[in-house]
Amino acid sequence: METLEKDELQLQYDLTEEQENKEIVRRYRALLRALKPKLKSGDKEMVRHAFEMAVDAHKTMRRKSGEPYIFHPLAVAMICVEEIGLGVRSTICALLHDTVEDTDISLEDVQREFGQEIVRIIDGLTKIATVVDNNTTQQAENFKKILLTLTDDPRVILIKLADRLHNMRTLDCMKREKKLKVASETVYVYAPLAHRMGLYTIKTEMEDLSMKYLEPDTYRQIAKKLSETKRERTRYINEFIRPVKEKLEKIGFPCDIYGRAKSIHSIWNKMKKKNVEFEEVYDLFAIRIIVDAPFEREKEACWKIYSVVSDMYSPSPERMRDWLSNPKSNGYEALHTTVMGPQGRWVEVQIRSRRMNEIAEKGLAAHWKYKEGGADEDRFDKWFAQIREAMGGEDISSIDFLHEFKTSFLAEEIFVYTPKGDVKTLPVGSTALDFAFGIHSAIGSRCIGAKVNHKLVPIGHKLRSGDQIEIITSNKQKPSEDWLPLVVTAKARSRIKDALREEKRKLSEEGRYAAERKFTAIGAAFNSQNIEALVDFYKLPSQLDLFYKIAVRQIDLKELKEFEVRGDKLQLKRPAKPEIEKPAYTGTRADNKKETELIIFGESSDKIKYALANCCKPIPGDDVFGFVSSGKGLIIHRTNCPNATRLLSSFGHRVVKTKWAKNKEISFLTGIKITGLDDVGVIHKITNLISGDLRININAITVEAREGIFEGNIKLYVHDKDELDVLSARLKELPGIQKVQRYDLES
Repeated sequence: METLEKDELQLQYDLTEEQENKEIVRRYRALLRALKPKLKSGDKEMVRHAFEMAVDAHKTMRRKSGEPYIFHPLAVAMICVEEIGLGVRSTICALLHDTVEDTDISLEDVQREFGQEIVRIIDGLTKIATVVDNNTTQQAENFKKILLTLTDDPRVILIKLADRLHNMRTLDCMKREKKLKVASETVYVYAPLAHRMGLYTIKTEMEDLSMKYLEPDTYRQIAKKLSETKRERTRYINEFIRPVKEKLEKIGFPCDIYGRAKSIHSIWNKMKKKNVEFEEVYDLFAIRIIVDAPFEREKEACWKIYSVVSDMYSPSPERMRDWLSNPKSNGYEALHTTVMGPQGRWVEVQIRSRRMNEIAEKGLAAHWKYKEGGADEDRFDKWFAQIREAMGGEDISSIDFLHEFKTSFLAEEIFVYTPKGDVKTLPVGSTALDFAFGIHSAIGSRCIGAKVNHKLVPIGHKLRSGDQIEIITSNKQKPSEDWLPLVVTAKARSRIKDALREEKRKLSEEGRYAAERKFTAIGAAFNSQNIEALVDFYKLPSQLDLFYKIAVRQIDLKELKEFEVRGDKLQLKRPAKPEIEKPAYTGTRADNKKETELIIFGESSDKIKYALANCCKPIPGDDVFGFVSSGKGLIIHRTNCPNATRLLSSFGHRVVKTKWAKNKEISFLTGIKITGLDDVGVIHKITNLISGDLRININAITVEAREGIFEGNIKLYVHDKDELDVLSARLKELPGIQKVQRYDLES
């Protein structure tokens, strides 16, 4: 009987294995079908060889979901081909991208089978340590490695983006803290990078998937409302499109026109930015018009379509975006306008050619296809050159590099002009000083001011698109520490720091001579050993810092009396007092009714003390994580805290899993903002509901009324998020109340 059961189990396993093998073959064939237009003689055999090599290498491995690991490389390869538009070599690299790191296959094996080009890309991918399976790797260090390989072959980053997109699509099976970390990394770095590479569809999906895990409640609410309004939206889009399509066909411009909903993430951004509810976001969808036109007549066709649309629907002048005359530096070209459609609704209209649309969808990969787009490829080359320049400067820390890369290379752009009318592209937030360094390092270093649109401005003046800038220089000017907060571009920061370091080096020479004279005076040898003794004594990072501080008189060497000279060696007269080891931080709480309300999941699973972050003021019921802050111990942040994505993506190894314990004895201070009609007795009704019906303590209340509308800010003590949600729902039921929302208290 027992043997029969074993045989049945084995048969069941064999059937499952057989089904899995069929599924693997089915996915492989789908990949080949997608790749078919790009296959040349001998390519199919190479792809098959790579596939068989990957299947064999990963045969004993499974993903966290339990499915065979080979599903992942196949999915990444499919994204590369279908969604990015890459070819045969990239497909081979995608199939093998995890083999060198995770299996017995070596780079030498890959080179022997597939040659130098493919081994170089796989080597680049291997250097990028996978963060999904490695808690200790800091994302910032990982990202720096990505950029180092990116500038050798852009396909490395495109395959990495495909890899990250598939990991995001299959994130459900991960633990909660891993979801938070990976989602934060994605929205903080990978989505902006996909945007910069021109992969708008991938960027949008990454942002939406990240939001699904970082702000699940808001994500679900917006998704539900989008779903509920889908039928009405479709009807409206058709009503908008029909007359436009008829008119364009009549004048001989056959086009594809379709509407698409804005992404959940972009709707949420607009709600936050404009401080409005979902129902008040006026452009929930965009209309895209794609025209077939030869390369030399594309712009003419787009402008003609624009004139037809603006004749039918009134455009908003301030919401016109012309990326035909000045394409974005990632090659994006289009005309965007927002027009007043039927029923008094604003509608965004995007107009592009077929070629422009493919570049908008597939970014960098599409540029290789269009030879006419040489100028666009130059844009990427310039961008890569700027990255190489930024990384080739000083040896900055990975965290600083990540921050500078985001602000300098991934930011939205502005277009400004030189006095001669040449166009320069800079990140949003750039100043006159950034522009000066962008022209030439020597001009930046001597900059004392600028004329923006012929008006004199200081070096820290923030530039706007369309500004014309003339830089004013002086041979007596030189960079100072005060300049660093005034710039956002990596080149400017790098050059300023180089100049400061050179100045520091010159001053340190003076300090070196002063130290040498002092050593000679007390009979000590001026050698590395004695200098290091002083460096340790002053707790400085290097000899350069010691000599610099001596030169600027921050150190006057009086403390040399603490030393004695034995022979020619410097030694402390008495041993330094041993530092008392500080006890591990356990945190303190302002209210002492109870010891703690959070369970911190660590090795001990004990309750420990903590502090609540001032930046987001979490309350029980909020999605939270613990962050071990240097010097401040364990700080609890909300997952949608303004600082959360930066902390989770840059310092993932310091994140501690947390969960609220049930405790109804302690109240937490939070705030709500109420907007409504300024009716008689409305404030009395609100306070009556809060204090009387719900017995919630009010800490402070401020009310302002203007033109029949009041806005009230109320600080109150609640036990948890559930209590706050009940209060918000009850307040919304009061007559005349239009909006109730939580707001973050000032720290």
